[in-house]
Amino acid sequence: MILKNKRQATRNKVQGTGWSNLRLLVACALVLVTFNYATCKYGFKDIGGLPIEVKTFRVNYFENKAEYKNPQLSPQITEKLKQKIIGTTRLRQTNDDEAHYDISGYVSQYYTSSTGITGASTSLNRLTATFHLIFKNTLDETKNFEADVTYSIDFDANLSLSQVEQSKGDEISRNLTDAIFNKIFSNW
Repeated sequence: MILKNKRQATRNKVQGTGWSNLRLLVACALVLVTFNYATCKYGFKDIGGLPIEVKTFRVNYFENKAEYKNPQLSPQITEKLKQKIIGTTRLRQTNDDEAHYDISGYVSQYYTSSTGITGASTSLNRLTATFHLIFKNTLDETKNFEADVTYSIDFDANLSLSQVEQSKGDEISRNLTDAIFNKIFSNW
């Protein structure tokens, strides 16, 4: 009888362990399924909302009309904007006067200012670049606009302007390009 009770107890333990493993497996599967479908998905859908009739764009060379001229800034912004539009939208680049989107503008400001003062000396400077955008939609003139976009970057006052331009020039032109692109293609 004792032997029979021990066998029964062992059998109950094994069955209980099997149920525990099965419950654990089901719980893990449930957690995996839940987390797999509970992800956050986001994106910018308004670029895909370009009107179907818009097929071409032209980016005119951007001039530099700022008092202080960074000779690399205008050509960098011009080329980066072309590449961003080609790589992000379905639009085709053209040099034709009949382009559906005609983009022009100029660097209107490029200057440094002091932003941080420690004791009697400047510890932090700010480089600010402003671009004046002129956008023309040849298919719908009500969408034409002009706007200014600005990007500023703070830097150590011990650095010269040429050092900052050399180390941060790509960042400045990339951020100005992104701001111009967003102004044109975002419906915010």
